[in-house]
Amino acid sequence: MTGPGFKPGEGWFALSLVGSIPTHPRQFEVDFLTERIPVVAVIGPTAVGKTALSLELAARLDAEVVSVDSRQVYRYMDVGTDKISPSERKTVLHHLIDVADPDEVFSVALFVRLAQDAAARIRARGRAPLFVGGTPFYYNALFHAAMTADLPEDRETRIRFEKLAEEEGAEALHRMLAEADPETAARLHPNDVRRVSRALELNALTGTPPSRLYSSGEKERSNMDVLYIGLNRGRAELYENIASRVRRQFSSGYPEEVEWLLKNGFDERFPSMQGFGYKELAAWHRGTMTFEEALEGDIRRTKAFCRRQMTWFGKFSPALWHDVSEYSASALLTAVTEPAKAHLGR
Repeated sequence: MTGPGFKPGEGWFALSLVGSIPTHPRQFEVDFLTERIPVVAVIGPTAVGKTALSLELAARLDAEVVSVDSRQVYRYMDVGTDKISPSERKTVLHHLIDVADPDEVFSVALFVRLAQDAAARIRARGRAPLFVGGTPFYYNALFHAAMTADLPEDRETRIRFEKLAEEEGAEALHRMLAEADPETAARLHPNDVRRVSRALELNALTGTPPSRLYSSGEKERSNMDVLYIGLNRGRAELYENIASRVRRQFSSGYPEEVEWLLKNGFDERFPSMQGFGYKELAAWHRGTMTFEEALEGDIRRTKAFCRRQMTWFGKFSPALWHDVSEYSASALLTAVTEPAKAHLGR
């Protein structure tokens, strides 16, 4: 079943929370390197209902959830990321939530390592890993070998680098690239602001030097055989859900959460605070944006992200898509449980 609004082959999506921090020790090598392991993933745009379904589905599959969310990896950022509550995490165990501080830059490479490690430990205890979340680039890196065919784009990130060149000079921008990726910097002229900005944009979005993204070397094949359970709603309904959720967050501790982060030094210098909502509320706290402008800016950027999610998730395969508005909660759970069990061999 295909969800409305999905147009394979169009566009990409934006990540605001990527980079690199020290690697996590591998605790379990187990069979990830030797066999294709069947796993299930629940995908879909933001505010579609992935979390509610995943809690019920995890119980049916005797599974633990591995979060695939580039925002929920950060500690102290709970309201703005719509993070699942600690009590719910005790009922269904969750992994890759609260694994980095907001002043750390979390790379896609580190996500893959931690996700594989979590899945291995879950399976070692006789349970099934259930991947749930809305960050397409993380899924792509984890389950699919080639990452060079469609590279991400984010106009806001690129403009930020171009403005930096205007303010501090093209050479300052080129020095930033030389620190991040000496190989790419060596082949780009310092005055080529457009290409230097694009290279820095890719590095920021993926946490990987562009020279490695464009390399022709053989990519490591994923050791997991994934079945995607896709959820979608009509665009108007999705947008209404997004607006309602953002308004609830703004009235339920989100401004106070951002205030606490700023007071503790977790400010706009860090990629974590460039995410939609956090960036706007930081501006409100500093007096450069009204409260209503911050709220509407969060809603607008979340809707734009939703469109990019829908475009990219439409490329994922094999996927069983379900329009959530056509089911009751119990009927949807029944519809997704049997194919998930069959794929896992349960």
